[in-house]
Amino acid sequence: MRARTRAFVLACAVLGCVLAPGAARAQDDGPRIVISLADRKLYLMEGGAVRAFPVAIGRPGVDIPRGDSTVVRKRRNPTWHPTASQRRAKPSLPLSVPPGPDNPLGQHALDLGWTAIAIHGTNEPTSIGRRASSGCFRMLPDDIATVFAATSVGTPVRVVDAPFLASPPQTPQPSPQPVAQRAAPPPPPISAPVAAASPPAAPPPPDPRCATATAPLRRMICGDADLALLDGRARQRRQDGVAALPATARETAAYTLAQDDRRFDERVAALCWIRAGSEADPAAAASARACLRTALTGRLQDLEDRLAELRGRTPTPVAERPPPRTGRRE
Repeated sequence: MRARTRAFVLACAVLGCVLAPGAARAQDDGPRIVISLADRKLYLMEGGAVRAFPVAIGRPGVDIPRGDSTVVRKRRNPTWHPTASQRRAKPSLPLSVPPGPDNPLGQHALDLGWTAIAIHGTNEPTSIGRRASSGCFRMLPDDIATVFAATSVGTPVRVVDAPFLASPPQTPQPSPQPVAQRAAPPPPPISAPVAAASPPAAPPPPDPRCATATAPLRRMICGDADLALLDGRARQRRQDGVAALPATARETAAYTLAQDDRRFDERVAALCWIRAGSEADPAAAASARACLRTALTGRLQDLEDRLAELRGRTPTPVAERPPPRTGRRE
């Protein structure tokens, strides 16, 4: 028990928990939640023990709250009410979705002190571990049931960027030497060869769509060198990733990535409020470009995740592709 308590206190020290003298025992008395965005995991600390659960976090372009909050309400079989921004981005969304298999909140929800932010279940378990939500923290059905049962209103919640460290690094101990044995003199230093500097990465080729771009999103990307570079890197990585797959998998992979690109463009244009005439307003254009820069940066990691999935699964022939999902997302 002492070892578990020491690990708990160290974890709090790394993540910035405020532990006054003698407060370690008080922290052990009740549960505490830490969500690490770097790990994409929720850590439930209770009684000196730490349990980890994978979560989905906000998709690129979505503000993810950070800092301290608490559980302000617990809901079993919750009703989902899309926010105004979600309905602007997708006008076909209903005003509410009742409990059931199509409810994106699943069967349990822990509402936090931040507006419209919760820890909840999902009707899309394949999204767990990815950047896929509208700012909330999704969990697998069994995992959220466990956390729901272990917590209560008032349970502290902290969201951090840093990885979670649950145990101290081990310091290697020198091997004991017999007293009579004299240590051998150290060998003379060997000069390591100096590695040649790597040449700078070649910039991606220009996007041929820029010459005839009419959509506001594409015009904004093509008109900003930094945005065009980020978009070009994703385009080049997509092409290289598809080319590295077995020949039998390339057609399906290219189709899947093209669908991802279409959804990304639709989602980011709505989230960053990029509309016809946005470029004419300097303040609106600057805000949209900053939002778009964040989204394109996160897109590179999402692309790596998608390529890893494509490398690890059996390709589905085009004729056998399932129809698009109609389940709603939070």
